[in-house]
Amino acid sequence: MKTKNIFLLYLTFLVAMPTKAQYRFDKPLYGAAYYHEYMPYERLDEDIRLMKNAGLNVVRVGESTWGLFEPQEGVFDFNWMDRIIDKMYQAGIKVILGTPTYSIPAWLAHKHPEVMAEYLRGSKAYYGIRQNIDFTNPTFKYYSERIIRKLMERYAQHPGVIGYQVDNETEARGINNRDYFVGFRNYVKGRFNNDLALLNKEWGMNYWGMNINSWEEFYTRDGVTNPSYKNEWERYNRKQVADFLNWQCDIVNTYKREDQFITHCFMPDFHNIDQVESFRQMQYPAINIYHDVQDKQDGQRIAYAGDFVRTVAHNNYLVTETNAQGTGWDSRTQYPPYDKQLRQNVYGHYASGANMVEYWHWATLHYGQETYWRGILGHDLQPNRVYDEFKTTSEELKKIGNQIVDLKKKNKVAILYSHDSYHALNFMPYTHKSNYPIDMVHRSLYFQNIETDILPCDKTINFKGYDMLVIPPLYVATDELLKAIEQFVKEGGHVVMMFKSGYCNEHSAVRASLSPGPLRKACGFYYQEYSTIGEMLLKNNPFQLKNNKQISDWYEFLIPETAEPLAYAEHSFFGKWPVITQNKYGKGMLTYIGTYPSQELLDSIIRKVAVEAQIIPADKFIFPIIERSGTNKSGKKIHYFFNYSAAAKEITYTYRPANELVSGIALQSGNKIVLEPWDVLIMEEK
Repeated sequence: MKTKNIFLLYLTFLVAMPTKAQYRFDKPLYGAAYYHEYMPYERLDEDIRLMKNAGLNVVRVGESTWGLFEPQEGVFDFNWMDRIIDKMYQAGIKVILGTPTYSIPAWLAHKHPEVMAEYLRGSKAYYGIRQNIDFTNPTFKYYSERIIRKLMERYAQHPGVIGYQVDNETEARGINNRDYFVGFRNYVKGRFNNDLALLNKEWGMNYWGMNINSWEEFYTRDGVTNPSYKNEWERYNRKQVADFLNWQCDIVNTYKREDQFITHCFMPDFHNIDQVESFRQMQYPAINIYHDVQDKQDGQRIAYAGDFVRTVAHNNYLVTETNAQGTGWDSRTQYPPYDKQLRQNVYGHYASGANMVEYWHWATLHYGQETYWRGILGHDLQPNRVYDEFKTTSEELKKIGNQIVDLKKKNKVAILYSHDSYHALNFMPYTHKSNYPIDMVHRSLYFQNIETDILPCDKTINFKGYDMLVIPPLYVATDELLKAIEQFVKEGGHVVMMFKSGYCNEHSAVRASLSPGPLRKACGFYYQEYSTIGEMLLKNNPFQLKNNKQISDWYEFLIPETAEPLAYAEHSFFGKWPVITQNKYGKGMLTYIGTYPSQELLDSIIRKVAVEAQIIPADKFIFPIIERSGTNKSGKKIHYFFNYSAAAKEITYTYRPANELVSGIALQSGNKIVLEPWDVLIMEEK
């Protein structure tokens, strides 16, 4: 299409374009990242033909190609991308355009080596891989702003572009440049109102004589052993990521139309990001989710990511990358999905609140680090088994998409997630296992069909609407947060809390009081001692567990005051103190686990409390049948039933009369239904 025709097309579109507050999803988007610039030969028209045939309706482009947009400093070439976006628009395929700042061009690294990242103890980044820059560096930001503005000037009014992805999988990634440290020092000055005496007191800087008497003496992160310093450094890292993303959002917002959205693709290991602040200007945040398939496919990683990003965003979200075939930076982890697993995973995303699922990527690369990170098409670039299953799924989505998009979920259970506790426990570990077992907690809920939100609690304290909280070791917490948990229990909430909770204040300094500090009344006990332990059994097996490895690693010597002991160790010494207790406090109940439980034990405790809190019935089915529910935009309840196994399973439908959306079969409460291997059924209540 010639430039003149493109311009006329834009004018026609602008006249006809309805006014919208933001982009609205009338059906789910289903597509892939697309990089025609990586193809070994010209095939844009052929790719679009195959996309149309498969029912693909969205692509993400451009986030890795600054070196093509600006091959030399100040020399810009957008013609190649014009052609891609124009042809996608003509084909009815929507486009998400990425800002290409996570992978800088070679000329920028050559001319301005100061933009390259420096790490702890003098190591540094080299050119040849992505995400190797100090993203706070003024020179990097100058050139970044210029390329972002050039892209927005070029494409903001293109009718084919529905949204923008700012940067890509952003984290601080160990940046330790001099300017980055100076920024940290200024940040700490602000945190302590320029009061060095207060800093020395709260961080315990007198230890080993490391107190600071002037800000010029404030030392770099390289040799630091102080836990308070380390945790504040991690907070600063998260702040810098959020500031960088919001800075890009500010630029994009200057140009974007009201009906376009901004997003960013995060990874589900979300420990290094302040999601609340990072998402502040994004209409639909996104996440990249890679997970096990074949015999290990269980949907938990999909739910884990969705339960967090959906909760933080208070909105539906996008999946910008997920498995199509085998993945990996080499060919040692090539596990393509079994038949029907690709389809099952798509509905797993939508059942958690996603409005878009995109694969990484459309076509498998023939060169580069990700040669074996396979896309929908393989190295031969021809339709295949995965392509055929994509097509089958897209045909279903055309039929039922309006009934499953914009799914809203109102869960009664939340996992409290603490960035500070995660990092502090890794700085001061107590086990060779996961020091912050949030995944273990989520698995316990997910596999027992107890739907949950994952709620970050470092800054936001709002438990309204929840009946039950499950709390991984809350090692670092303010008095305010602990008192909010106490009040939640007092007003009728149920809490399952794990060991080490309440031990340190917000500065990672141990509280100078009997543990668990401000939680003592709600917990109904105190303790003064703890011990590292090996594997042990519980006396008289009170939870009727099959496994003989029930507790390990850590044991707190709980001394009950009002709490009821639920379990003791089978041990001549440790068995004097209960290790699991339950305390009625006000109208609610707090169940405390003072040891590292086995997965089976944690499952039993959580199930017991969930039944007591009337979250689930006592006979609720469990994995491999997984249920996910929500309300669609028509106000009707949607129930997904997944069979994560290679054998057919029969279940009893227990909800109001419904229609299964794909087959159209009508169901009444009490009907038996069969789920075939790796199948999913989607019920819409009448």
